[in-house]
Amino acid sequence: MKLFLVYRPTVLASASPYRLLDEHGQEIAWANAFLDAQRIRQLSLRSLRAYAYDLLHFARWWSQPPLPLPLSEIDEARLADYVRSQLDQPPPPAPATVNRRLTVIHCLYRFHYGREISPGQTHFQRPYPQRPPLGYGRPRRGVARGLRLKQPRRAVVPLSGEQVAQFWRSFRTFRDLALVGLMLLDGLRSCEVLALQLADLQLAEAQMRVRGKGNKQRILPLPQEIRAVLEKYIDLERPRTNASSLFVCLKGRHRGLLLTPAGLRTLFRHHRRSTQISEANPHRFRHTFGTDMVRDGISLPALQHLMGHAQIHTTMLYVQLAPQDVWSQYRRAIEKRTALDSSLN
Repeated sequence: MKLFLVYRPTVLASASPYRLLDEHGQEIAWANAFLDAQRIRQLSLRSLRAYAYDLLHFARWWSQPPLPLPLSEIDEARLADYVRSQLDQPPPPAPATVNRRLTVIHCLYRFHYGREISPGQTHFQRPYPQRPPLGYGRPRRGVARGLRLKQPRRAVVPLSGEQVAQFWRSFRTFRDLALVGLMLLDGLRSCEVLALQLADLQLAEAQMRVRGKGNKQRILPLPQEIRAVLEKYIDLERPRTNASSLFVCLKGRHRGLLLTPAGLRTLFRHHRRSTQISEANPHRFRHTFGTDMVRDGISLPALQHLMGHAQIHTTMLYVQLAPQDVWSQYRRAIEKRTALDSSLN
């Protein structure tokens, strides 16, 4: 059976615009009912799209011959077969992708049956020590429920000062300088930059309102350099338009319209080619901001607020020493010990 994902815009706030259909154009009821429920929860369209593609991947595997089984037949043993089929495909998906798909299936099962998936003939529950977020106190006993793949620790690799300076010099408009500056000096995500409205700027107070994931709002400071660039962009470059968005297209047939994610990707792709810095993408500038803040001694709760992280564990990814930091600390320790030895002699 061939299954498809279609986008059907709707004015109903309770219906998901993303729908799963079979080869005859009939809706997959169990999948679309779940997507509608997430729409009622006010999830963003980006999240709904991710849920829909994960459900599509699972539905294509679940509906394979000889006969599609009812959804109630899902258990941990069948999920293990689902994971095995993914890992056997060249190239295999990343562990994070597999775990995300498993999480969506667990949410789908709880939505329809109000309970957890039964273990079947396999048992993946196992105890493990839970360490406190900041490393203080004794570890607690936790229980891992369900099948999960081990994910490698994610390493945050920032851009160097030379790379940032070279990439920065390649821009010629105040709009582009403001885009990169908000990511580099305020740690904004690319979607947060594109979602900024003119009303979100409070230039007199040197601050702005940012809408992050889950439509959560936070107030961030505006550095003097970025505030000056934004003022010049608004006064000199921004076309006269009724659009409320801060960043719009400057020329072409889309002049005055909202700058789209595709347009932002095209902008960065052009400057990566011109500067030969292949690592310069929007999220790498956000990583550079987080790493620089940690090196300057900012507290983790303050950095968590600046970057809009829901969990402190995500912020702690930036607490890692680069090789130059290790050598700096080593030289400081050697100089301190040499000074102490000389004072004793």
